[in-house]
Amino acid sequence: MGEWVDSAMGRRIGREGARERHPRSDARPQLGARASALAVGAVLLLLGACREATAPAPYVDLSVRQPLPQASSEVPTPLHLGVAGVVSPQGTLEDYAPLAEYLGRHLGRPVELVQRRTYAEVNDLIARRAVDVAFVCTSAYVAGRREFGMRLLVAPEVRGKAEYRSLLIVPVDSPARSMADLRGKVFAFTDPMSNTGRLYPTSLVMALGETPETFFQRTFWTYSHDDAVRAVADGLADGAGVDSLVYDAMVAREPRLGTRTKIIHRSPPFASPPVVVSPDVHPALRDTIQELLLGLDSDADGRSVLTELGVDRFVVIEDAAYASVRALEATVNPEP
Repeated sequence: MGEWVDSAMGRRIGREGARERHPRSDARPQLGARASALAVGAVLLLLGACREATAPAPYVDLSVRQPLPQASSEVPTPLHLGVAGVVSPQGTLEDYAPLAEYLGRHLGRPVELVQRRTYAEVNDLIARRAVDVAFVCTSAYVAGRREFGMRLLVAPEVRGKAEYRSLLIVPVDSPARSMADLRGKVFAFTDPMSNTGRLYPTSLVMALGETPETFFQRTFWTYSHDDAVRAVADGLADGAGVDSLVYDAMVAREPRLGTRTKIIHRSPPFASPPVVVSPDVHPALRDTIQELLLGLDSDADGRSVLTELGVDRFVVIEDAAYASVRALEATVNPEP
């Protein structure tokens, strides 16, 4: 028996079956109409697909060449580490370069050392945010806190104490036993803003009822504690007031300095010269630097840095610790 395909229904049926299913005379025309409609739809879909497939591709002119985007070569902004002239520039480089390298490695940015001749100049850099973090003397901190809100970060601890003293030193063969014995002599001051190198020695002179200008034959500024020590050791000065931390470290490194000088007076203890930051430093950066300094004693590289600085570790310190320096400053530099 012959067969035909009902394209609409998708199945094969016999002619007899078709006649039985579609007894009406108009059944086959209806099926044909449906098949035609489906065929037209299929053609339209096919044409649409072809039109999409044959859509023109974007034009590319290979004769015009553009350079590939370059990877960013921007160097991270350096962190500027200021160091007051506690020691001479060469000594500063030797002592603080390992710390700068350590901080740079852990911060992921360069750290540049910045030093100025006077404490006042370093304070000015901090005030202008030309340096981010700095090592300053105690009286420089007191002045900076008062004038523009300088902020404490940490202070060095040596032999279990975050403190230091002003030492009055003279040549080893000097007969002087106290400041009174240096009347009419040559005296070396370190810096006009120094606590141990100017404020405290001046207070000793004032206690004798005089001023440095009337008491000494001559005075001069060394602008660093190590140069003041050498001035006394080499006979250029009959006396000087110096930072005990610097003096002890110098004598440990160069024993000859200890054999050519002697200490005739020690001040009461003062809170250690602090590490400070500009008030404008971002709190997150401030906290990160503080954590790094506080953690130096916890790993071998950090302990090596501390050895170069002559410090056991860094500790947190409060502003109230510098009350005695404020009182001394008020005595030596009374307000008009």
